[in-house]
Amino acid sequence: MRKPKNKLLKEIEVSGYAAEGKSLAKIDGKVYFIEGAVPGDIVDLMLTKNKKDWAEGKAIHFHKYSENRVEPFCKHFGICGGCKWQMLPYEKQLEYKQQEVSQNLRRIGKIELPEMMPILGSDRTKFYRNKLEFTFSNRKYLTREEMNEVSDDAAGPSEKKDIPALGFHVPRIFDKIVDIQECYLQAEPVNQIRNWVRDFVLARQFSFYNIRAHEGWLRNLTFRLCTTGELMVNLVIGHEMKTDRILLLDEMLKAFPQITSLYYTINPKFNDSIHDLEPVLYSGNAYVMEKLGHLYFRIGPKSFFQTNTIQAEKLYDVTKSFTGLTGHETVYDLYCGTGSIGLYVSDKSAKVIGVEVIDAAVIDARENAKANGINHAQFYSGDVIHICTDSFFESNGRPDVIITDPPRAGMHEKLVQKILEIGAPRVVYVSCNPATQARDLQLLDSSYQVTAIQPVDMFPHTHHIENVVQLTHRNL
Repeated sequence: MRKPKNKLLKEIEVSGYAAEGKSLAKIDGKVYFIEGAVPGDIVDLMLTKNKKDWAEGKAIHFHKYSENRVEPFCKHFGICGGCKWQMLPYEKQLEYKQQEVSQNLRRIGKIELPEMMPILGSDRTKFYRNKLEFTFSNRKYLTREEMNEVSDDAAGPSEKKDIPALGFHVPRIFDKIVDIQECYLQAEPVNQIRNWVRDFVLARQFSFYNIRAHEGWLRNLTFRLCTTGELMVNLVIGHEMKTDRILLLDEMLKAFPQITSLYYTINPKFNDSIHDLEPVLYSGNAYVMEKLGHLYFRIGPKSFFQTNTIQAEKLYDVTKSFTGLTGHETVYDLYCGTGSIGLYVSDKSAKVIGVEVIDAAVIDARENAKANGINHAQFYSGDVIHICTDSFFESNGRPDVIITDPPRAGMHEKLVQKILEIGAPRVVYVSCNPATQARDLQLLDSSYQVTAIQPVDMFPHTHHIENVVQLTHRNL
């Protein structure tokens, strides 16, 4: 039985923004969610899902471009999958992000809300990330033009099948990599180092990783570039090849003496995660130091840290102001990571208690407290729904303020129930997913009223958005 062809709709006018980077059109009461278009475009739409009341699709031809479009600044735009909103003016990006937060809180939360404050945009819309990971692959993603060039080449198809690349994964294609020449997410010397590494290893015919066959030597190249100027590079390889490894790392240090921490990690696993591996320090300092507000944070090769340092200061300033701290309160920082939020508000707190499931992050949090001379912050390792028991609260003191910054899935329902039981006067909820945040706010609504909302844009040219909500107990 033949698979039915995807349906093509012609000359569809895109009328609005939906969510998660998609736009929408409405035809005869049916809603179409569209990828690759912006409001004002007139497009041919290839459907990928088609239900009774809604459908999803991708714009494959443009009859007219929206007046709101601008020229993307990156040559890799539309291929690598990052920075999907480069074709939108930044002020429009902020408008749609504010709209998404508002719609999520109202449609999903369905609770009484105060007027939302205007979104805090990023002063820097390029070169704002402090961490990037690039992937080596023996299978370069080829555009149509590049495929034509390959087919016209004198070499046979078998000789041209595998072309090495160093860059980013193609969306929804797990084994092909866009070969990145210039990326605008991280400042120099990152582009220079990445391109130098590619040239160096190609010249020596070192093998790039083949994810399908699970073989090859070079796997990943990770950069952490701090506002302090310190730079960490971690080369991830599939197995040990000591002579070649030493040659590559020594030559990298000669070419780029500004590298302050150089690591390598051997990863023989099927996935790219290094959290269960031990990176090896090859040269320089074990950590890079990042400055956030009045504090310094040490960052190791496995540390979690906000990837936009400058904008993180705005996010944490909002969080701090929403706590209403006077210097006498006990603060609980749930999902605390390396302790950055709890330590940031510690100068206005009598006591800070942080809880985080990742052991390595808790170790970093304790070291960060020590490095900043903060003696009234304690950090505990474990799942928050298991750690935050009645006895834990009794031994550490009941919270006056709870700060919660969960992953995209939001808070576990058991933790929501525990927060309701504890009844702290104030809760500050930091979220990277307003949809799950709205769900949790509805669960908290029986005891807490939302008293302030502040969206913050951490990732320009993407649909991602952070939102901070202040909740005040109804019995106050």
